[in-house]
Amino acid sequence: MAALGITVALLVWMATLLLISIWKHIYSSWKLPPGPFPLPIIGNLLQLDIKNIPKSFTKLAEKYGPVFTLYLGSRRVMVVHGYKPVKEVLLDYKNEFSGRGENPGFQVHKNNGVIFNNGPTWRDTRRFSLTTLRDLGMGKQGNEQRIQTEARFLLEVLRKTQGQPFDPTFVIGFAPYNVISDILFHKRFDYKDKKSLRLMSLFNENFYLLSTPWIQLYNNFPDYLQYLPGSHRKLKKNVSEIKDYALERVKDHQKSLEPSCPRGFTDTMLIEMVKEKHSADPMYTLENIAVTVADLLFAGTETTSTTLRYGLLILMKYPEIEEKLHEEIDRVIGPSRIPAVKDRLDMPYLDAVVHEIQRFIDLIPSNLLHEATQDTVFRGYVIPKGTIVIPTLDSLLYDKQEFPEPEKFKPEHFLNENGKFKYSNHFKAFSAGKRVCVGEGLARMELFLLLAAILQHFNLKSLVDPKDIDLSPIAVGFAKIPPRYKLCLIPRSKV
Repeated sequence: MAALGITVALLVWMATLLLISIWKHIYSSWKLPPGPFPLPIIGNLLQLDIKNIPKSFTKLAEKYGPVFTLYLGSRRVMVVHGYKPVKEVLLDYKNEFSGRGENPGFQVHKNNGVIFNNGPTWRDTRRFSLTTLRDLGMGKQGNEQRIQTEARFLLEVLRKTQGQPFDPTFVIGFAPYNVISDILFHKRFDYKDKKSLRLMSLFNENFYLLSTPWIQLYNNFPDYLQYLPGSHRKLKKNVSEIKDYALERVKDHQKSLEPSCPRGFTDTMLIEMVKEKHSADPMYTLENIAVTVADLLFAGTETTSTTLRYGLLILMKYPEIEEKLHEEIDRVIGPSRIPAVKDRLDMPYLDAVVHEIQRFIDLIPSNLLHEATQDTVFRGYVIPKGTIVIPTLDSLLYDKQEFPEPEKFKPEHFLNENGKFKYSNHFKAFSAGKRVCVGEGLARMELFLLLAAILQHFNLKSLVDPKDIDLSPIAVGFAKIPPRYKLCLIPRSKV
């Protein structure tokens, strides 16, 4: 009888908890966008494929509409799908939804920097970073010269492969790494520099880990999973090592700082720190400077590196597209002159291919998490402060109305009937609004100039039949990760 009583009591207790959960859900969500009913603790986990959450968002949008509510664990999330609502979130409501949703893997950053910062220093740090980067030539002629200089070093290293198979991951990645290093530290590194290779290895590994199923689970249930073994421990360790490297570089610059002659971005931030030395609440601390530098190093290296690497794989699968690019490069640039930004106007096909690579690979499909900074009425719904907001970028890049047959790689998506470049407002690979990528101009320039330089001097050769090349990402989460591969670069005869 005692056992029966305990069983009944447990059942009553569980039923009570369930009823309370249901009541709280109904009470708190009556003005929220529609969505599937969440279960206690796990929320809507069962409605998601953790191996491809962006695909799950697309399916849920088909059922609940372009704006819907999910619960990821206990976190309330508004998912926004499609051009109009995403544009509204990023541009029309750019202040209301400018917060950054928490990423547990980057807790060591403690609301510093410009990417995962959701603290009081974010706005001013970002504004200062944008201004300083612009003054240093971000997206302008100064950076064109940086990229052209680095392109020459890259081509020299590629020639040394002598047409033999090699993994392009870190060889190609060194070019954008050196460009952003020159901006940050006024210094470039040899392609065999061990510290740089270690750092790029950490970037590459983190990009992959952030896109794995386990990290998708950990991000939504950190309180439960943090004590278990798993790749979240490796991710956090890597993030700390990257931050320590950045802090070491910042301290080196601090020791030799000449305020009258700053050597790039890091010195400029350190000069501001000196100005604030008597402030009771300084913004430019060593911690904030180090995390900002780490953010820019990571974003400035890994996204461009991955896009280039994915792009080369795509071009090997479609040799007819590569051949058209060779023809355009030979006609406009010739065999010797280094590619320049001005060439873009005369090279619509390469411009279209660069855009189509970014659209097709859909590198950051669900954007970085946004957060409501205040209670907001959006499309008739009341979105409480603190709600996570996910403005999906893949819903723009794979819009069937804007890009017919979006699952196919077609440079024609960005060409008009006369073969001229055609821009699309749906192209938001760098996001938009208050949280738009600070290095968008630099990345666009790097992709065009580096791809042009590589194809100007080399033919791409796959180790397998082009039709057997699989373009499917090996992981889909934070990013879409391309498969690892080797290729041969065959020097082109002078035209």
